[in-house]
Amino acid sequence: MFQQAVDRLVALGNDGLTVLAPIIVSNEDHRFIVLEQLREGVFKSGTVLLEPVSRNTAPAVTLAALAALEDNTDPILVITPADQIVSDLPAFTISMQRAVKEASTGTVVIFGVVPDRPETGYGYIKTKGNEEADIGFMVDRFIEKPDAPTAQSYLEEGGYYWNAGIFVLKASVWIAALKRFRKDIAEASMRAWSKRTDDHQFVRPALEEFAAIPAESVDYAVMERCPNSEFSIRMLPLVAGWSDLGAWDAVWNVLPKDLHGNTHLGDVLTSSSRNTLVHATNRLVALVGVENLVVIETADAVLVASKSHSQNVKAIVDQLKAKKREELTLHRKVHRPWGWYDTIDEGLRFKVKRIQVKPKASLSLQKHHHRAEHWIVVKGIAEITCEDKTIQLLENQSTFIPLGKMHRLTNPGTTPLEIIEVQSGNYLGEDDIVRFEDSYGR
Repeated sequence: MFQQAVDRLVALGNDGLTVLAPIIVSNEDHRFIVLEQLREGVFKSGTVLLEPVSRNTAPAVTLAALAALEDNTDPILVITPADQIVSDLPAFTISMQRAVKEASTGTVVIFGVVPDRPETGYGYIKTKGNEEADIGFMVDRFIEKPDAPTAQSYLEEGGYYWNAGIFVLKASVWIAALKRFRKDIAEASMRAWSKRTDDHQFVRPALEEFAAIPAESVDYAVMERCPNSEFSIRMLPLVAGWSDLGAWDAVWNVLPKDLHGNTHLGDVLTSSSRNTLVHATNRLVALVGVENLVVIETADAVLVASKSHSQNVKAIVDQLKAKKREELTLHRKVHRPWGWYDTIDEGLRFKVKRIQVKPKASLSLQKHHHRAEHWIVVKGIAEITCEDKTIQLLENQSTFIPLGKMHRLTNPGTTPLEIIEVQSGNYLGEDDIVRFEDSYGR
């Protein structure tokens, strides 16, 4: 979905528009997977702004606007989340081209989707008057996620649209509107931006200053205040097979189903079950005599929820935070700029990892104070440096890295390298790494 969100903007260039490389706002934990996903897409690269802590979407958009204004131009920003799908790309492109044209005049353009059910998980936009050619509807007001009876009344009354969360406006207009409505967020964001650091592909706002920014959404900070203000705001209807996949019931809605309404991905067996979604990634999942369930199986955890309550996963996240559970931040598979590692097993004084290194990539030159490592090559060619000796290992060959010895793992080949690493020692945390050289500036 992230790749699709980035790549579907490329088609705007077919109308003679210049589409610049994307600006991605993400958090530290996702920085390497963002780079990898960009490389696999159309653009190959872009500016990656890393939030040191979460402050909601208004500060995130402000960082992007400030980055866009760095080259002394005033580009039009297409602000879009990464958790949406659009099934009709030509229709989306036409609507987006209309939005860009209107935004070039200084108007704030938002997208609304005609509701087809009383959805309580989306915000709504109330329009006023009739749609005008090319410039859409005037906006009366915004409504946050309503209860079921209210959502049903919106559906029956008409004139209400789901807020698609896609905004198009000039970078300068965003900054001006934020200064007008939330001067505190604007000034705090600019302080954090002024003390930013560049780290190869990443741009980091200052931690202390960014953490002081009030957390607020784009809608609350600016969009909901634009109607009846000096800022012109218009809503364009989006009829392009749009869906916000912010919850698992929305995923079930857009996927193909069998005759009993089931959508199953992975190794799944079922009997006498209806309207279920199962996403199995590591093992067999079996359902017997159940209805309207969501079952998400991963290497880290298993989620079982009623489809009607899938919006409430945040309650479990809150419990993880309260109990300080490591599942909140630690995952078996971790992406790095050189590839990834998957923690297969661990116990007292040992840990086993499966490691994949991309072609021509290399880990840092490093040593550990508390652990030794055994490496077994299972795929590809490994070039291994240990102190002043460098060797090459092929499939089924192995080596031992003693505790405290400086070492490096490199893939000199043209295909991915995979090894099994067995760590042993009295402390096996990821912070037991002393780096001497690193191609990625860590």
